[in-house]
This record gives sequence, C-alpha cells and structure tokens, in this order.
Amino acid sequence: MKRIIAFVAFAFMLNVAFATVTPSRKASEIFIPIGTTGQKISLLDLSSLKIKDVEQLTGKKMKFTDRLAFKVAQKKLRDNIASDGSLDTRKMEKAFKKQSKGGETGFHFGGFALGFFLGLIGVLIAYLIKDDYKQNRVKWAWIGTAIIVAINLIFLLA
Repeated sequence: MKRIIAFVAFAFMLNVAFATVTPSRKASEIFIPIGTTGQKISLLDLSSLKIKDVEQLTGKKMKFTDRLAFKVAQKKLRDNIASDGSLDTRKMEKAFKKQSKGGETGFHFGGFALGFFLGLIGVLIAYLIKDDYKQNRVKWAWIGTAIIVAINLIFLLA
C-alpha cells in the first residue's frame, strides 16, 4: 500500500514538474488575410495601419461608419498587444466571446415591448429577468417607456 501511495505521489509530482506552458504568441508572427487579393498582414502591422493604407490594400473606399468601426477595432487590438509584442490571449478571447453573442446590443423587441406596454412595471420586470441580455433589455425597456410617455404628453397637450 505504501508503494502505491509513493508511486501515485511520484507520478503526481512528475506530472506537475513537466507541465507544459503554452508560449505567448507574438503579434508579428500571426498573419491574417486582408482584401480580396489574398495579401496577408501581421496583427502588429494591422494595429498601426492608416485608413488610407487599408483602403489601398482592400481596393475599396471605406464609409464613415466603416472607418469608425476600424479605428475602434484597431484600438482594441493595440490594447491586447503587450509592450514586448506578445498577445494577451485572455483579453482577446474575452473580446471575441463578447462579439460572438447575439442580442446583447442593438434593438431588443422584448425590452421595448415591456417598457412600451407596461411602463415602469415593464422596466421593473426587465430588471428582474437575469440572463446575458439583461443590460440591453433594460435599456430598451426604458426607451419604450420614454416613447409612450412622450406620445401621451403629445396627445395631452394637443
């Protein structure tokens, strides 16, 4: 029995001693395709690219909203690159996880309907429901309540 315990303890220590550590990836080593030509650019270069350069690489003129979205994404990318050039993968995973979910931003019909039809009671119900969409639902419940109050004021004053 002592030999089994000693063997298990030795195996456990050996396992801990040889645990693999995932190396941090450098932003200059990760390439992504850009445009339809198949050109690739490193994340480090992408984080410091000007909008005119992106337009040249992609061959398309960017609208104002596209330029704004690009600058915001570029800022997030710069924030995730450490001073030594390595990527903070935890921040990246968190950012991608946040972006991949749907319904957390944009119009939320359920929240709007709660606020529009039930007023402040609907806002209270929106606060009580706990899920990933709570913040967006509460926002749209308040907007729905504000719209119905504005409509009532218009009819009242007319």
